[in-house]
Amino acid sequence: MDSGFTIKKCLTVAGSDCSGGAGIQADLKTFAAHGCYGASVITAVVAENTCRVISVFGLPAVEVANQLDAVFEDIEIDSVKIGMLPNKEIIRMVGEKLSEYKPKFSVCDPVLSSTSGTALSEENSLDAYKKFIFPNVSLITPNIPEAEKFCGFEIRGVQDMEKAALKLFEYGAGAVLVKGGHLTGDAVDVLFDGEKIVKFSSKRINSENTHGTGCTLSSAIAANSANGMELSQAIDLAKKYLTQSIENSYKVGNGKSPVNHFYQSYKGDLI
Repeated sequence: MDSGFTIKKCLTVAGSDCSGGAGIQADLKTFAAHGCYGASVITAVVAENTCRVISVFGLPAVEVANQLDAVFEDIEIDSVKIGMLPNKEIIRMVGEKLSEYKPKFSVCDPVLSSTSGTALSEENSLDAYKKFIFPNVSLITPNIPEAEKFCGFEIRGVQDMEKAALKLFEYGAGAVLVKGGHLTGDAVDVLFDGEKIVKFSSKRINSENTHGTGCTLSSAIAANSANGMELSQAIDLAKKYLTQSIENSYKVGNGKSPVNHFYQSYKGDLI
C-alpha cells in the first residue's frame, strides 16, 4: 500500500570506501541525514581505511553506464553528486550520461587524491574533466590542491581562491566553489556563481577526523538543492552541517577518522 509519503531522491556517482568514511558510503549517509533517498552508481572499488589506500579498482566504463541507465530510467532524480572518477573513459562516459539525462541539479567534487594523499584519478584526467564533466554540471567544488592542478598556479590565500574560481568558471560549470580547508585560520570557501563572488566562513575545528569531508560537503549541497534551496543557501547550510559533523565526530580506526554524519541524532554512545 502506498502511504502517500514523498521524498526527494539523490544519486551519488563515486567510488566505494570499504571503511565507510568517504565516497559512496559517506554520500549515502549524508543524503539520509538530510531526509533524502539515496541511490548510488559505483565507479571504483577502493580498498582503504583511515590510514591508507591499499588499492584502487576502476570498474569498466560500460558497467558504470549500465548503472546510470538503471537509475535514471526508473527513478526521478532530484540532484546528483559526482565524486571519484578514476580514469578518462569513465569521466567521458559520465559526462555523456549527464548530457543525456540532464538532471535538475548536479555537483561535482573532482576527487584527485584521498585524504591520505593517494592518487584516485589518473594524472591525465584533468583535460577530460574540463571537457566532459564541468560543462555538464551545476557546480564544481575543488579543494585548493585540486584547484591548483586545474588552474596551473599556486593558491596562497583568499584572493588566489577568487582568481581560481573565475578561471575554473571558464570551463563551463554553472558555478564554482573553491574550498579553503587547506589554508590556515578560519575555513573560508569562495563561490563564483557566474555573476558575483560569495564567501562562506566558519571556525576551523582542531580535529584529525576529516576523512570524507569533501564527499560530505558536496553531498550535503546536493541534498539541500533537492530539498528546494537555492545555491547560496544550500552551500551555507552544507558548510554548517560539515562543521558540526567534524566538531561532533568520534574515533574510528587509527588514522584520520570520518565525520559524524548523524550528529543531529546522536553525539556519542547510544547505550
